[in-house]
Parts: sequence; C-alpha cells; structure tokens
Amino acid sequence: MVYYLISEFSITGMSCAACSSAVERAAGRVDGVEAAHVNLAAERLRVRSEVDVSDAVINAVKKAGFGALPSQGFKKQSMLDEERRAKELRGKKKRLIVAIAFAIPLFYISMGTMVGLPSPVAPDNPMLFAAVQLLLLIPIVVAGWGFYVRGIGALFRLHPNMDSLISVGTIASLAYSIYSMWRISVGNAHAAHELYFESIGVIITLVMLGKYLEARAKGKTGEALKSLIELAPDNAVIQDKNGVEREVKVEELMPGDLVIVRPGSSIPADGTIVRGATSIDESMLTGESLPVDKSVGDHVTGGSVNLGGAIVFRTVNVGEDTTLSAMIRLVEEAQGTKLPIARLADRISGIFVPVVGAIAVIAALIWLVAGETVEHVLRIFVSVLVIACPCALGLATPTAIMVGTGRGAKLGILIKDGEALETACRLNVLAIDKTGTLTEGRPSVTDVISFEMSSSEMLTLFATGEKMSEHPLGKAIVEYAEKAGLMPDNPDEFEALIGRGARAKAEGKLLLMGNADLMKESGVELGSEVRAHMERLAQQGKTPMLLAADGDLCGIVAVADKIKDEAPDAVERLKDQRIDVVLITGDNANTAEAIGRQAGIEDLRSNVRPEEKAGIISQLQSEGKLVGMAGDGINDAVALAQADVGFSLNTGTDVAIAGASIILMRSDLRGISDAVSLSRRTMRTIKQNLFWAFAYNCIGIPIAAGVLYAFGGPLLNPMMAALAMSFSSVTVLLNALRLKSVKI
Repeated sequence: MVYYLISEFSITGMSCAACSSAVERAAGRVDGVEAAHVNLAAERLRVRSEVDVSDAVINAVKKAGFGALPSQGFKKQSMLDEERRAKELRGKKKRLIVAIAFAIPLFYISMGTMVGLPSPVAPDNPMLFAAVQLLLLIPIVVAGWGFYVRGIGALFRLHPNMDSLISVGTIASLAYSIYSMWRISVGNAHAAHELYFESIGVIITLVMLGKYLEARAKGKTGEALKSLIELAPDNAVIQDKNGVEREVKVEELMPGDLVIVRPGSSIPADGTIVRGATSIDESMLTGESLPVDKSVGDHVTGGSVNLGGAIVFRTVNVGEDTTLSAMIRLVEEAQGTKLPIARLADRISGIFVPVVGAIAVIAALIWLVAGETVEHVLRIFVSVLVIACPCALGLATPTAIMVGTGRGAKLGILIKDGEALETACRLNVLAIDKTGTLTEGRPSVTDVISFEMSSSEMLTLFATGEKMSEHPLGKAIVEYAEKAGLMPDNPDEFEALIGRGARAKAEGKLLLMGNADLMKESGVELGSEVRAHMERLAQQGKTPMLLAADGDLCGIVAVADKIKDEAPDAVERLKDQRIDVVLITGDNANTAEAIGRQAGIEDLRSNVRPEEKAGIISQLQSEGKLVGMAGDGINDAVALAQADVGFSLNTGTDVAIAGASIILMRSDLRGISDAVSLSRRTMRTIKQNLFWAFAYNCIGIPIAAGVLYAFGGPLLNPMMAALAMSFSSVTVLLNALRLKSVKI
C-alpha cells in the first residue's frame, strides 16, 4: 500500500481560472507529485505526493509567475492569510481611488464636449487635447500596473490569463492612440477623434473596481471557517499540583492539566469536569441553540462557552487533537476539494484565454476585410478581449463550496469531502441503523423472566456473564442488576459474538447470552412457551435476551431502547424529500416492526448481522439507487464506507466517524434532512453560477465581436465591456454568499 503526503500552500498572484490552471500544471509537473489542486477562492494549493516535495513545488510555482508559501497550520495560516488579504485589499482600495480620481476628469475632458458640457481643454487645439488626456491616463496605468506585470508575464510564459487579455487590449488601444497623436502632429486634426485614452482609463478603473469588490466578497466566503478558528481562546488558566493558578498559552496545554474556566470564558480544550457545574453554549459546534447543563464527570468540548458557574476540568484532547481542530480540518479539506461538476469548467478554463484571443483576432480581421475603419476594428478587438471573463468560471464552484460547507459547520453538519456534498442532493434511499441512531442508545431492562431458578439468581448470573461486555444491551443488564442491589462478579472468561451475543465462563458454568440464533447454533432447545414470551416481547418493541448455563435455558431478560423523540419527524422530513427510509437491525422481525411503526418506517430489514449490512447497501445500489447510510457503531463502519454517502452521529465510535463522509455534531436525525437540503441548495447555487458564467461568455463575446452590429444593432463600447466583465465575477460571488443566510 502506498501512503501519500498532503501538503498545502498559500498562493498569491492569481486573478482567474487560467491562473489556477497554470499553478496546477506547474505543481503537477514536479517529480513525485501524484495530484495538485488549486482552490481559487481560498487561494490555496493542495498537493498529494509520495515524498516531501514542498521546496520543489514552491520553486515550480514561482517559475510560473506566482507566489507560494507552505501552510503554517490552520490557525496561524488563517491569521496570516487574513493579514495578507487585508493588506492587499487596502492596496487595491488606494489604487482604485487614484484611478477614479484621474478617470473622472479624463472621461469628462474626452466626452464632455459631445453632450455640450464646457471643457477646460478646447478640442480646437487637438494636440493639447490629446496630451492632457495622455497625462491624465499615466497615473491610472501606474495604479493598474499589476495587470500588465501579471498579464504580459503570463503571456511570455505561454499561459495567458485574464490580465493578459486586458493588457493586450489596452496596449493595442494605447498604441493606436499614440499613433493618432503622431497623425495630429503632422497636421491631421481629424485624428483627435480616434483617441482611446478615456477608454483605456475607464477600462482599467472598472476592472480595478471589479477586482476590489471581488476581493471583498471572496473574503466573506471564508467567514464561517474563520468563526470556527476564532472559537479557540488564546490563553488558558491552569491549576498546578500546589493549587496555584497561572495563565498559559493554549498551545502549551498538556493532557491531564487542570483548567479553570470562569463564566463567560471559552473552553480551551476537550476534557472532563472534575469540579463545579454549569451550562455550556455549544451552538457554534453543534448548531443547537439551547445551552447544555454540565456537571462533574461530563465531557466538555473546546470552543464552547461557559455560561454558568466556574468549573475545573481535566484536559483529554489538546491542540490539534481537539474536536474543534478536527472540525476546522474537515471544513478546510472539504473546501479544498474539487467536485466532478467543476471538471467541465476546468477544461474550458484551461483553453479559455487562448480561444478568446483567437476570436478577437479573427473578428478584427473579418471586419477589416469587410472594409471597416481601423477605429471600428480596434473597438471590436478590445471589446472581445475585455468582455471575456474566465474569473466567473473559476469562482463558480469553489465559492459555493466554501460558503456551503461553512454554513453546514454552523449548523453542526461537517462535510468531509466535496463529493459527498454533491452526491447527498441526489440520494433516494437512506438506510438507518437502529441502536444509537434511530434509538437513544441507552437501553434499559423492562422484563425479567426466569426458569428453574429465582429471578435474582438468574439476573445475577446473567449480569456476571455480561460484566465485561461493551455492548449497550449487556451494559444495560449489568446496570439493572447493580441498581437492584445484586453484586455480579467478573467472569473467568468472556468472548463477544458479534451479531449473536456473548459467551462466558463463571461459577464453573459455560454461559451463553444472546439471541435465538446463538441458542440454536449451540444446541439449546427453545420450547413453545419460551418462543411465545419472545414473540410477545418483540411485538412490544423490546429485545429479548436469552441466558443458557451449560446448555440449559435459564431465563429471558427483555431490553428496550426508546426511539429518539425527533425520529418520527426526521423520517417524515426525509420522505418529503422523496427519500425512501430503510431500517436495518439485528433484532427479529417483530421488534423491527414495532420500532418501525413508532418511527414511521415501512421498509424493515431484520435479523441482519453486522457483516450483512454492507451487502444490503450494495444490493440497493445494484438496483440503480443512490444510497445513504446512517450509523454510529463499529458494526456500521463497513456499511458507511459502502454507501454513496455515510452519515455518522458525533456520539458514534471513532471507526464509524472515520467511515462516514458527513458527520452530525448533534445526535439529531433531522440533521440528515438538513444536510440533504444544504447539499441541494449548494448544488443549485453551483449550477446557477456555472450557467451564468457560461451564458455570460457565450452571449457577451459574440456581441463584442459585432454580431448584433452586423444585423443593424449596436456596437459594444469597450468601456461597457469592462463593466460587464467586472459585474460577471461579482455576480457569481454574491450568488454564492446567499448560502450564508439560507434557511434549512
């Protein structure tokens, strides 16, 4: 088996999808790199490799014309990215103000006289008229110099981008305008009407405005992740062995430290309360708005807020091992994934700029051959170059994923990868495990039926056999016996029999504890009376557990696990979403029917062994269905991995959580329907963004090429083309940001 390293880098200098493609190609060509993916919205590069290739990747990206720095860990890197983006935004704002300050008088001088406005520079002095415009243009070009550095550099590296289109278009206009000034100097006063200084200035200014608005909007797409990161406090108050309090950095906490958390303070790590009682606000972690009461022995999670009294807790997980750190890591990974739906956009983006350049040249040549003036041809050429917007294509998917997964995190829905986000919206079947998922996972004893011995003797023997069991049903029997004042001992031997029960040796006897299948395969006879008892109990929704000692049946203990209060509503919501619900349980048909009736589930799969769950999922998939699986136990791990989308409750085992692709931070099944709704909203937004990006370019480029003009329609002004281009990117971003406030 090959193990891969995942390396992340912060990338600077990207302006569009063509830039991100260039970075991916540069990183992908490095020896040892198995895959490279750029998230344009987050400005991150993720590389999968067999060995550490960080230095080689950084050098390759720099040679491609972009900046690259290794990620410094999510919290530090987030702070660095925030500082960098804030600095860049301030710089963009200053340069935009300069551009606007000179673009307004430039436009006024050039166009004012056409509408009868007085001009400080009389057009009857054409050379002065041209010279003043050129002087006003220079500060605008200097303010937008980054376009030319990036654009021309990318052009020479044979990886043209959006900046290349703008650079070529404006340079062509500038060259023609300077040529017109030369014509004025040799006596051709009419050439003053063929100056494009104001177009160049306004184009640069509008593009800068679009980039500024885009940068502001992009910053907002990561606000949810930033909010998660900010949940962790910087400092913590610990109590040493002598009872002395001192303040330390959160990074300095060690497992086993005693931490004091006063009212209003954030909890700095995961741990267990050893002193005090309080109410904890876990809303940012679970989406649950109501505070949770906590006391000695209860678990607290780093990032939650202490609302009540002061508490002291002992740390269990610190630093990168906390639940909050895991959440942040999962959200970052999900935001960095590339969906299958984005691959078409990526392929188009890779060839977009060269194709647009070719269209601009061909359109210009056609109009030139058709006998149009150089002025007309230049307008066509520049308009095509400027109106094209690869940014919208590049931003369509990642911005929606970033906002959607961030919104999910605030709702207590952790989406581990982008494919799960895409697939969840198309699910038509959901298989649900019973114990701990559909039910509360806290079974309790309801009936004790003994044969040949007293109830207390039988119960003591049963509890002794189950004393070392980790199964919820076994634990329930032990707990019931202890509460009844019985004192079960540890068995001499114990063996769990997954899906059937357990085998133990105690008091010199071989004990069998489990279901009818275990008794049958062990040769223990079940009479009609026993079977009648079991059927009656099962019809009541209870799970009958049998005890046999040395081959003789001793009694029955019935255990019931109450279904969760929200389960019927959760099932109804799923049905409203046209998702069929299937209950999978190891219980017999009667028990399954009783539980299904309470939850509103008609499709029941009973007597299912753990290893058979994945087979049921596979069978449903073979029928052409997209299947989700919800579970929380070790025995659900294979089925969760087999399902198209696996849902695990945060209360589940580590194995189950690892096998799932969506984790519900609340033990609430309604989170599944919320996740499906979020997936559908996000995918709808992505499709809207992609449609707009494709439609905009498919409509805008032909108009800029003069298709409407050829049939008597208007000719697009390059300044309007620049405005449309900027509007396209901002529209995609604003549409993605709507997911922040969408009601699920």
